[in-house]
Amino acid sequence: MVKHHYGVVTKEYKLAHFYYDVDEKELYDRLKDPYELNSVYNDPEYADIIAEMKMKLTELRKKYKDSDDLDQYFIEKYRSKGIIR
Repeated sequence: MVKHHYGVVTKEYKLAHFYYDVDEKELYDRLKDPYELNSVYNDPEYADIIAEMKMKLTELRKKYKDSDDLDQYFIEKYRSKGIIR
């Protein structure tokens, strides 16, 4: 099962933020690592790319009216129904 997450994908990169029972971010260089096996999120060489992808992700969340509050709302809703712990 895949952890709860949201993210943004371009031809070159994928940024994912996993949340709920973890708080992890992963960045994949899709050209160098097409199978997305090695996250480069902590690699200082990707700092500019991370900043750019975070900005794209923020814009997407605004566009689709997504938010941390909405994440929490659905977590509580699914928890109350026993769908998640």
